Amino acid sequence: MNVLISVDMEGVSGIVHPSETNPDRYDYERGRALMTAEANAVIAGVLDAEPAADVLVADAHGPFRNLLPEQLDRRARLVRGKPRPLGMLAGLDADTDAVLLVGYHARAGSGPGVITHTMSGDILDVRVDGRSLGEIGLNAALAGHTGVPVVLLSGDDAACAEFEELVPGAVTVAVKDALAAAAAVALHPEVARERLREAAAEAVRRRTRVSPLSIAGPLTVEVDLYSPVSVDLAMLVPGVSRAGGGRTVAFSATDFAEAYRLVLLLVQLASIKPG
Repeated sequence: MNVLISVDMEGVSGIVHPSETNPDRYDYERGRALMTAEANAVIAGVLDAEPAADVLVADAHGPFRNLLPEQLDRRARLVRGKPRPLGMLAGLDADTDAVLLVGYHARAGSGPGVITHTMSGDILDVRVDGRSLGEIGLNAALAGHTGVPVVLLSGDDAACAEFEELVPGAVTVAVKDALAAAAAVALHPEVARERLREAAAEAVRRRTRVSPLSIAGPLTVEVDLYSPVSVDLAMLVPGVSRAGGGRTVAFSATDFAEAYRLVLLLVQLASIKPG
């Protein structure tokens, strides 16, 4: 059995503020340790259920260089660094049997939720055929395009609710209840890890009961960008056009994999500042 575990940071228990998730802030090292510990709990749960599983862990937060390699469970392999194919789901392929999303957060504009956003603070919304999708939906649909179910998600209660609407029957673990964008009532990290280990084992055992999220092409994608300058840069990409107002661009894609790659490119363009 081949399992991909994609680990983000904002949805980890104990984390509520960007100072805990950004490499240039004072509390980041503590956030990295908490993130790595939750990844280890999920790895352990997967291997409790399937001792012979091949477990690949994708570091899926910010620079993709957050998980502490020397502290990660040695039974798993680690994908880190960027840019890379498939972004947060690097390592996904047709041989993957199940995907687990750990430490995820709700989409931009939703809430209350802890540190809600979609890919970056430069993206206000992503809509696929009119449906707003955050990182949860984008990654679940990318896995579904490959025919792979996402069988587990952990994060705050807002993230879990978002995922449950998209993927009925999958397992969720709410490690904290959001009070605001930078406040939550969180489980003790050790309690969260215990629940994650149990839930990961359950999710892997019942994976055949979860259907992949399938969004068939062709697709129309709209992306709302924070800065009008980002819209100007997006106009340099063939097939991308302005779509009403000063902040929205649109493009067509033959399938979800193509749409996902173009969204990743727009995220990178949006990070370029004028001057």
